[in-house]
Amino acid sequence: MTTTSTETRVAARVVHATKIFGKGDTEVTALNDIDVAFEAGRFTAIMGPSGSGKSTLLHCIAGLDRLTSGSAVIGDTDISALSERELTNVRRDQLGFVFQGYNLVPTLTAIENITLPLSLAHKHIDADWLDIVVSAVGLGDRLRHRPTELSGGQQQRVAVARALVARPQVIFADEPTGNLDSRASAEILGFLRRAVDDFGQTIVMVTHDPISATYADRVVFLADGRVVDSIDNPTVEAISARVLRLEN
Repeated sequence: MTTTSTETRVAARVVHATKIFGKGDTEVTALNDIDVAFEAGRFTAIMGPSGSGKSTLLHCIAGLDRLTSGSAVIGDTDISALSERELTNVRRDQLGFVFQGYNLVPTLTAIENITLPLSLAHKHIDADWLDIVVSAVGLGDRLRHRPTELSGGQQQRVAVARALVARPQVIFADEPTGNLDSRASAEILGFLRRAVDDFGQTIVMVTHDPISATYADRVVFLADGRVVDSIDNPTVEAISARVLRLEN
């Protein structure tokens, strides 16, 4: 696990974050005045019971959805105040995403999917860095294969490489191993862990799985739209005990 310095830089945070869905009788408060920060160069997992607001928090802080009130901040930029065009640029230039669904373009090869965000942004592809990323996720012999020719684990490795190759400020991962078996899950989580340890990446991941959460440096727990607890250097036993307490 990584160690933190006495001067910790915050990569992403929300302040008084509230998200309300629906109106009147159908109104649901998914986030209820949350303040939470995610440190740069660390791997943070977000956990909580179903309906606790964990995916909503991830989507709002990553600029995929708008808060009803409060602020979402990436680095020094309050993305809550940005126009849709400005927000699109932040997502493209500063953030990486890994979802449960791999979101690969089926007509493109693995290498084309990996470099697609850079190509769309008309950005230079750093060949040396690309080689490092491809090597880290173990895809060297599968680069010319299309998604249908890859296993689920291999497709998710392509998605992880795609998120890493642009060197984003933060990678947001929403249940990234939800469609994978235990072996492929361990591989993907190992790659994410290496991205933090070897490349100084910042990762914020939603998961329901205590084993997955042990790859993180810190686990933040949500319940009823609020942050209710956190653990540093988590173990399966400590996580399971917290989750059981929240569900009862």
